[in-house]
Amino acid sequence: MIQMKRRKFVLSPWQILAIGYLIVILIGSVLLILPFATEEGESTSYLNSLFTSVSATCVTGLVKYDTGVHWTLFGQIVILILVQIGGLGFMSFVSILFQMFGRGKGIYSRNAFLTSMGGSDLASMKSLLMRVFIGSFSCEIVGAALLTIQFIPDYGVSNGIYFAVFHSVTAFCNAGFDVMGIVGGASLSSYCTNPLVVLVICALIILGGLGFCVWGDVMDCRFHYKKFKLNTRVVLWTTLSLIVVPTILFMVFEWNNPSYVGYNFGDKLLASLFSAVTPRTAGFYTTDPATLSSSGYLLTLILMFIGGASGSTAGGIKVGTIAVVIMGMLAVFRSDKEINFGRKRIDNSLLQQALAVMTACLILVLLATMIICAVQPDLGFGNVLFECISAMGTVGLSTGITAELNVCSTIIIMILMYFGRAGILTVVYALNRRKSYHNVKYPLDTMLIG
Repeated sequence: MIQMKRRKFVLSPWQILAIGYLIVILIGSVLLILPFATEEGESTSYLNSLFTSVSATCVTGLVKYDTGVHWTLFGQIVILILVQIGGLGFMSFVSILFQMFGRGKGIYSRNAFLTSMGGSDLASMKSLLMRVFIGSFSCEIVGAALLTIQFIPDYGVSNGIYFAVFHSVTAFCNAGFDVMGIVGGASLSSYCTNPLVVLVICALIILGGLGFCVWGDVMDCRFHYKKFKLNTRVVLWTTLSLIVVPTILFMVFEWNNPSYVGYNFGDKLLASLFSAVTPRTAGFYTTDPATLSSSGYLLTLILMFIGGASGSTAGGIKVGTIAVVIMGMLAVFRSDKEINFGRKRIDNSLLQQALAVMTACLILVLLATMIICAVQPDLGFGNVLFECISAMGTVGLSTGITAELNVCSTIIIMILMYFGRAGILTVVYALNRRKSYHNVKYPLDTMLIG
């Protein structure tokens, strides 16, 4: 009798990542529904518990409840752990557990880790893993230490240290959760003109949004710019442009913003800098998004949609994606067949991938906005569009409608947050288990464009 061999079912790296985030989200939702996770007199439905878990794991920051008022210390710590796991990546923690217990990782789990971090070299995986943890925790510790300088005098030793640690972690992980509700604050609005708090939070957001592979390349090259990889150069220059230019634009657009009344030039500069940095993709604010001018509102939408770098704690379509799309567009306008970045050339398949990511994200945002507007027309198109882009970009900024979302709208926003953190390509590749190979080439034809 011929025995049929069973085909071994092996999860792809993409499936490991997609399922891993779902598992963390479900565990978080169960912990947050526990009675001692909420303050006495507060009630939490499972849907809202799940929403908070998704928002934390996907490092977004959209909330149904005030984090500092609704949740107990236990609930806040659960949220902080979920933010840390989501920020550094699910596979980072799985990999470090394997290292701790002395077990080797298979090729698939190694590939999953590299996929989540944006790496490509299996030989350097252990080094990258150590850099992720040591670098991240070092930044968070230094950030917390600096924030205690302001927070301890304001809130006392225990609350000051706790506030500093909480906001340092959520800022570095680009999450946007805050516990200022404990003291009656609205995000970081009370520190709008405080250079220490603003600059430390901005620095943490930027460092977290650069990406772990960018750090590694900078360290390997010992800050020698000419030795940097193309990806590192593009990320650094694009990030710098997306900080400087929007800061200037916010200064112009929001000069007469009601929130800026009584501010001098330096104060307005700090407020504009924070408004330029936080949409990519942290979710804190010192200027209420609901008070932005029409130009400032549109600029914020653009920044939220772009996000940070690949393999970072940030969301969005990523700065590398937008850079490739823009350079591809310029190449078409110049009738160039190749896409050049300085003295380097990239494959045209990267442009196809970048366009696919950007188009898919745009379609998802528009569909989500259309459906939510249909089921809750009273929310207003502008507010819903802002919420959907914030969710897809894992930003966390809101014009104040999150708590008003009904069941259908809440589920849609959760899906957007999950797609935004796990990544469009990750989810699509996870669903597409088998690759299709087409050996037959069909006749070439043409279409009219433009």
